[in-house]
Order: sequence, then structure tokens, then C-alpha cells
Amino acid sequence: MLNKILIAEDEPALRNLVKTCLVKEGYSVIEAKDGQEALDLFYSENVSLVILDIMMPQLDGFEVLKTIRIESTVPVLMLTARNTEYDELHGLKLGADDYITKPFSPAVLVSRVKAVLKRSGMFADNDISANDILLKVREHEVYVKDEKINLTPKEFDLLQYLIQNKNIVHSREKLLSAVWGYDFFGDARTVDTHMKCLRTKLKQSGDCIKTVRKYGYKLEG
Repeated sequence: MLNKILIAEDEPALRNLVKTCLVKEGYSVIEAKDGQEALDLFYSENVSLVILDIMMPQLDGFEVLKTIRIESTVPVLMLTARNTEYDELHGLKLGADDYITKPFSPAVLVSRVKAVLKRSGMFADNDISANDILLKVREHEVYVKDEKINLTPKEFDLLQYLIQNKNIVHSREKLLSAVWGYDFFGDARTVDTHMKCLRTKLKQSGDCIKTVRKYGYKLEG
């Protein structure tokens, strides 16, 4: 589930070009052909970055970005064929992390993607942290105050998702989709069980994972 990028672009040829470039760089890619499909995939998948075209059917890129920013700080890179200052400023004002105008070089796009992920702390080779917890993504290791903590793969993925989306409240259903996958056949108690084990292993540092009554969880950091 690391380095999964959502491409929302209504032009099949351009969407395929962007996907090909990113897959060659080792990223996992999912595709949307319109704004509504982009939101559906965003809510059902754990994505590290969204590449978002402005001019799309159903919902345009600005509407999709506004909806994403209501509950997530996931990095968003905007694409547009309209080279106007208004579009750029409006996208950045709504919370876009970067902006690139068509036509563009695939190499430039890949460079921008890497830069945005690195700045956001979601780049797969980077260490990420919250409070006393250090998560070494490439090594798949977790440390609390320099003490190595042994987590199961799902506990690791759950902690990584919480750190990457800290200070945001997540429903149990959203965590199931993001960490276990949209096709997982299980119920919300799976999240509760893993969260209990994760808190126990993190000891006092696990107190930063808060239960939001009748809804879900958030990691404060």
C-alpha cells in the first residue's frame, strides 16, 4: 500500500502516459476518468498522492480538491491545459501542493511527484514520526524512544496510515478500506482489535491514538 498514486484525468492517452511513467518508477497507480470516480477511489483506497486534472466531467478538479481537503492532507498535484495565473492561484488557495501545465515532460512530472511526496513526509524511502514514535518505512521498523517495537505487517500499515494522516479523525470503515483494502471481508471489530494491540505495544506512546466515541480513531501529533 505504499506509494499508491491516484490519477484523475479524462483523456485516456494522457492518463496512460502518466501511469506508464510512474509505474516505471516503482509506484502503484490507480486511475479515474472523472471527478466522481476520483472521489470514490480516494475514499476506498489508501493513496499517497493525487494527480488531479482540473477540466473533468461529473466534478471538476477544484470541486474534488475542496472535498478531499475537508478531511485529508494527502498531497495533491494539479494538472491543467489552461495556463492562467487564476487557475494556479485558485488551486493553491484550495490546498493543492503543486501545479503543472500541459503539455509537460514525463521526466518533469516524475520529478515533481517525488518532490511533493518528500515535502509531505509520505515518500516511501523517508522516515516518518509522530511524538516519540519513529517509523522507518524502507526498513519496515518502528522505534519508540530508541527502543525497537515489533509490529505485525497490518499493525505497521495501520500505524503508518495514522501518522501520515495525523490529527484527522478516521471512521472504522475508512481504516478498513485504507489499510485492509476495499475488498476485505470483515467488520469494524478488526480495526478495534488491531488498534488495541498497537496501543499495547507502543506503551505510553500509544496514548496519542485517541478513540473518537461512536466513530473511529485519530492520532494526535
